[in-house]
Amino acid sequence: MPMSQYMVEFDLPTVLDEGFENRIPAQRLKVEELMEKGFLLSYSLSIDRHKLWCIFKADSELDVMESISEFPLIKYMTPVITELMFHNMVAARIPLFSLN
Repeated sequence: MPMSQYMVEFDLPTVLDEGFENRIPAQRLKVEELMEKGFLLSYSLSIDRHKLWCIFKADSELDVMESISEFPLIKYMTPVITELMFHNMVAARIPLFSLN
């Protein structure tokens, strides 16, 4: 059975304390790790920094919950997980090299 895709929408606190700000570098590292593994497909933050959206590729909602539980900022975020029918993305264009 192919993996499903899930959107996770997070509500972020309106006031960011020092504990939140100190965890941002670790959050970025976790996001990079999950993207490199192919579990996290996209990660977007609203301009007002109150909403965060992620698209995960996973076998189940439980797998998504396990992944987001590893986010260093999870104690500051309220997630809502929705399974998607589909998620279209523009693929990154890689230039073709000529061997001539």
